[in-house]
Amino acid sequence: MGTAQGIGIFDSGIGGLSIAAAIRQALPAERLLYFGDNAHVPYGERTAAEILEFSTAITEALLAKGCRSIVIACNTASSAALGPLRAKFPHVPFVGMEPAVKPAVEHTRTGVVGVLATRATVESKAMADVVERFAHGVEVIQQPCTGLAQRIDAGQFDGPELEALLRGWIEPMLARNIDALVLGCTHYPLVRPLIERIAGPGVRVIEPSMAIARRLAQQLEQHGIAAPADAKGSLECWTSGEPAGFTPVLEKLGLHADSICKGRWLSNGDLALG
Repeated sequence: MGTAQGIGIFDSGIGGLSIAAAIRQALPAERLLYFGDNAHVPYGERTAAEILEFSTAITEALLAKGCRSIVIACNTASSAALGPLRAKFPHVPFVGMEPAVKPAVEHTRTGVVGVLATRATVESKAMADVVERFAHGVEVIQQPCTGLAQRIDAGQFDGPELEALLRGWIEPMLARNIDALVLGCTHYPLVRPLIERIAGPGVRVIEPSMAIARRLAQQLEQHGIAAPADAKGSLECWTSGEPAGFTPVLEKLGLHADSICKGRWLSNGDLALG
């Protein structure tokens, strides 16, 4: 049954820590290894081929660290890389992200829901598929939020400039009578209080972190690789950017990291985790 190895979690930056926080809460016995590819943020502005290349190298580096399951804590990377990674590493259980359109559709009474996401996610096949599968008779307004992930990655969680930017995206949706708003990027829960303030009490803000944690728990049980219940869980972080940038986000999420280390992209495209 379980080992002391770990669960790999990765994102283009700090956003996936919102998923790591939910996993830590749901699975406190697990050892979590998190990689934020801050050197390449935002994935939402990159090509699918680039994202797949980064995601493959990150997966290989996390597997080399002993990870037995991988969580792609990034909607953009899940859209571009989840299928190919499952094909390349058939023995590894993967959990990916998809925009939480289904619960928004189930919640709506007005028949109109909004989605905030990166441009790559808005334009992805994964988004088109999820709307086609679940949004029968419901209007889904998709808003690409260019630059938002970079601002959050740089530690901007509030303030008049960020509020003005978000109002420019959210208020037109409010005018069209949305009553549910999906956060389609793992960075966005870090500014959820501001989003909720703008959207108002009549709009339910939906993000999938706890659903991802539940899905991971099911996969670990199904494959017989869950850590023993009495194991001492931990969180180790790596970033291809500046480790100091992780501290305020960890504090904001109430997370403790046992270590925050620098990962290095090598000239051959491999990732080295020290």
